[in-house]
Parts: sequence; structure tokens; C-alpha cells
Amino acid sequence: MNDRAIEDLIKGDAKLAGARKELSSMKSGSYCVHRSWGFGQIIEYDAAQKRLIIDFEKGKKRHPMDPAFCVGKLEVLPENHILVKARKEPDVVAEMLKKKPIDIVIAILEGCEGGKATTIEIERQLSYLMDETKARKWWTATKKLLIKEPRVGVPAKKTDPFELRDEPITAEEEIMEEFYATQQSKQKILLAERLFDLSNDKAELKKYLPDVLKTLTDAIIETRVLNRAERLHGVWVRNDLARDTQADVESLAPTSASIIRESEEDLVGLAQGLPTNYYPRFLDLLTRVYPDKWEDVIIMVIRHSDGKLCNEAIQFMVERERQELLAKSFDRWLNDQTIRGPILLWLLKNRNSRRYAKLVEPFINPRLLKAIFFAIDFESLQNASARRIPLADAITDDDKIIPDILSLCTEETARDLAQTLMLNQGFEDLTKKSLLVRFIRVFPSIQSLIAVRDTSEDKGDDYLLVSQSSYSERKDEYEVLVSKKIPENKKAIEVAREHGDLRENAEYKMAREDQQTLMARKAQLEQDLNKARVTDFSDATSDTITVGTIVELKEGSSGKTQRYSILGAWDGDPDNGIISYKTPLGKSLMGGKVGQTVDVEVDGAKEHWTIQKISRWVDQKKKKTKS
Repeated sequence: MNDRAIEDLIKGDAKLAGARKELSSMKSGSYCVHRSWGFGQIIEYDAAQKRLIIDFEKGKKRHPMDPAFCVGKLEVLPENHILVKARKEPDVVAEMLKKKPIDIVIAILEGCEGGKATTIEIERQLSYLMDETKARKWWTATKKLLIKEPRVGVPAKKTDPFELRDEPITAEEEIMEEFYATQQSKQKILLAERLFDLSNDKAELKKYLPDVLKTLTDAIIETRVLNRAERLHGVWVRNDLARDTQADVESLAPTSASIIRESEEDLVGLAQGLPTNYYPRFLDLLTRVYPDKWEDVIIMVIRHSDGKLCNEAIQFMVERERQELLAKSFDRWLNDQTIRGPILLWLLKNRNSRRYAKLVEPFINPRLLKAIFFAIDFESLQNASARRIPLADAITDDDKIIPDILSLCTEETARDLAQTLMLNQGFEDLTKKSLLVRFIRVFPSIQSLIAVRDTSEDKGDDYLLVSQSSYSERKDEYEVLVSKKIPENKKAIEVAREHGDLRENAEYKMAREDQQTLMARKAQLEQDLNKARVTDFSDATSDTITVGTIVELKEGSSGKTQRYSILGAWDGDPDNGIISYKTPLGKSLMGGKVGQTVDVEVDGAKEHWTIQKISRWVDQKKKKTKS
């Protein structure tokens, strides 16, 4: 775009005067990046239409754009930009991408303001150099190389930018600057760990080691600052750094063994406070601290740990050929009904593993499925948030485990398991129904069990008409249930579980039975309250019997009379002449008019009642209020 064209544009829009430099860069043949349209090349400026004509690589060709709308949105790239070079010398850039990835990043940073660019900004430019999948893999690998690159400052946080340094600085020197600058003991340990990981030539560390080792030791001893897991982590980092310069690092106080002995009451808590990559080292340390009883100690860790630590501990025992001890422990915990979710999850995930098949196969039986349902239910009670339960996801995703176990069941056992599932609080309703379908495929008779639960005479009704007072009463019952009774029951279960063997634990059995009753009532109340529609019965008429009417009846043979108020689904009070419209009598009267006769069954015999009079209940209520 020449000066004459720019002056013409400014004459038409004075606001463009401040963008003169930007407009002058929009020349024919220049490469550019638009915020929305991506990478392109300016073909020409159409003076007649006052439009830039741009070819976009992943958009329109010869796309006309008003220069005024390009200001601030279209970046014109200089000739030395890496993206321009990629179009003009593709083979050269392709070779750089393959063999000199760091030079590509440096070239990108040189083209950015201040030599800085965030991960997002770098990834955007990479998307113009290669396809998205390759760019992602390339960038993941290159970031690892950049950590040791003296010319580039790698950010500690993902949101901070990569920075081109004015003067190269080694990664070790950069870490040491941070090490001396920070006052936080935990941060010093993490930096020292990075220092050890980065240094290929450990001899380079010697000038730093005396001060680093002393500082780490002081931080580890200062127990008010670090917890025991952080101290143990610090000991290991210090020992790794000192290994090449110290004859016996295990003698450096405090030792890793001393911290283990300090933490004997909560070894699992200690381990789970460590970075996960240190779990194998922790387990190995236990064998040295407890040479005569390490098997029992690690079995304890398996029994009480979660997630990766549990998995690592099981694998550790298998590697040392302790499968028989593991099998006996699993069997005992299943019999005692004290086996925890992480172990059950491990059994599920490894049931088809060649490595663990002999260990896992004997446990694929109805006992396991029952234990899984109990563990899921228990975790759902413990978990107040909406966090998903891994064991529930695993049993849902494995579409063969339930049929495989049911093939070993009697029908009675299968029905018991189905009932346990129906009362389980750890599954969403749709998931629960999906799992029950797997039961029905093996035992079709279970369909009737589900039908009994899902039906009653209300099946198919979209709502229930209820009075405000009866609705409030049920809502109050529900709130007491979830805020008081269920939490109290949850505590009772926790206390009972602590008593050990659950087979002979009467308190636990009673608490679990109470739990099933409470959960069934909770589910019923939720269903009822969701279907409830509060009414004041003012819509009733005196022409036809409906909800909210008073009906007077006369029996044909005896001549006796009866008067009923037909109210909401939960308002029944027969002693006071109030019946629910959902009762058999209420249903037989609904829709009736004066003079009609209805048949009612009383004690097995049919009686014929004639409708004598219909009135509105709200009118009767108003009369009583006035009087």
C-alpha cells in the first residue's frame, strides 16, 4: 500500500492517522497473520475498492479486506521471520525442525516483542510450520531440550513466557540463582532436585555442593517448616547430590531410616506425601529399616493406601515373589468385609493381565462383586462432593465382569446382588439401570424384582397432587433424613468398621441394615417430592368429583350414608372422612356426577353407592374459618 493510498484512507477516516506505520507495512507480497483468518500473503491493494486482497492458507483465496479493519488484527511479518523463511526456504526450515529444534524456538522468540512468548503464542506459530499432531509432539520433546539451553529462559509457571536471554546462562547457574534467592525450604529441595537431574557431568556440581548440602541439611532438621514427607524427600535429594563426594551418604544425619522410625504410626501418610516417583524408593527403604518384618509392613501399606501407592506396593511384592502372601491377605480382607476400594480397583484392572492372572483369577467371584458394591456405597457416603468414584467407573466400563461373575452365581445370590446395587448411592440412576440390564441378561427373573421397585399403582403418572401441609411434612422428613439420620448412620458404620472382623460384628450389620432402610426411604422421598405438585384445591368444581371435592354417598340396600373429602395423594385420614384420590375408593369416585352409582368392594363384597351431593372442600374450609 503506497503513501497516496494511505493518505486517501486517512482522509476518509481521521482515526487511521495513528496507524500510518502499520498501514505502510501492508505491502503486496508481504506475509501476514490475521487473528481470525490465520496465515496468509497480501497479493495486492485494490485502490478502486479500497481493499487489501489476501490469500489465506487455510481460508479464502483473494479475500478482500478493508485496511481499517486490519489495523490491530493483521500482523505483517518481517522478511527474516521464521514463518516467512519457511515459505521461501521450506527445505532449510524442515531441516532445522528435524535437527535444530532449539534454533526454531530462538527464531520464534526473536520475532516476538521483547524476545518473549508464552507457550500458547509459540504453539500458534508452530501450527503454521507443521500439522497440529506433529507440532504437539515436536513441542513436547523440544521443551525438554530447552531446560538445558543457556540462551533461553524457561518459565517456572505455564502462564509465564519463554524468554530469549541477552547473555547465555547455564541451567545449573539459573537454578543456583533461584536456590540462593528463595527462603522457602521446600522450594530449595525442589531446586536441588532439578540441579541433580540436569547435571550430566556431576563434577560440575562440586563448586556448589558444600553450600547446597549444608543448606539442605539445615532445612531438613528444621521440622517446624517441613513435614516428615518433605524432610524424607529432602534427605534423598541431599544424598543423591552427595553420593559422588561422600563415602557413606546413609550416615549423613538426619538419615532416611531415622525419619521412617519417627513416622511408624503413619507410614502410609508419610508415603503419600512424597512425590509419586519416590514410591519404589520408599518401599525399598522399608525392607532395610524392617529387615525381619518388611513383608507385614508393606501388606499394611497396601491395606491402607490409595491409588498409585497401593498399586506400587502390590507390584513391589509381586516382583519379590510374595504372591502367596498377597493372596492370603486379599482373601482374609474379603472374608472380613474390610477390603478397600483401591485394592478392588487393582483386582478389576488386572484381571486380564498375563502378569497377574494367577493372583487375580481366584478372586473373580460373587464375593468380589458384593465387596465392590459395598466399597462404592461406602465411598459415596464419605464423599460429600460430586467427585467421581474410580471403582464405580471401572465396574461400569468393564462390560464383562458382571456377566462373568453372575455365571458363577445361583439365582438367589444374583437377586441379592441386584438388590444391593439398587440401593447403592454411588451410581447415577441411568448407570444403575444399565448395570441391572447386565443382571437381567443372565437371570431374566430379576426383571420382576426391578418392576416391583419401579411400580405401584402410581406408575406412569407424571405428577402427584398434594396439599401444602403434606408437602411440607414430607420435605421436613427428607431434610431430617439427609442432615441428621444418614450422617449419624455413616458415623455408626465407621465406628463399627473399626471393631475389625465384620462377619461377627453385630453393630456393623445393624448399621448397614439401617443404612439400607434410610437410603431406600431417601430415594422414595426424592421420587415423591420430584413428582409432587402443590395445590390449594381451588380448581375443584361442584359438578364433577375431582381432587378437592366433598362427596356424599348413599348405599342402595341399607340406605346408610357416608361423606368423604377427596384430597391430595398424601392427605388420607379415614377416621376424619378424608381419603386420597390415589386410593381405590378415591379412584372409583373420580369423575362421578350426582345421581351416578359406583361399585365399591368392602370386605370382599360389592356395595353400590349413589352420589347424592358434590361440593367444594375449599368452600367448606372458608365457612369453618369464618365461624
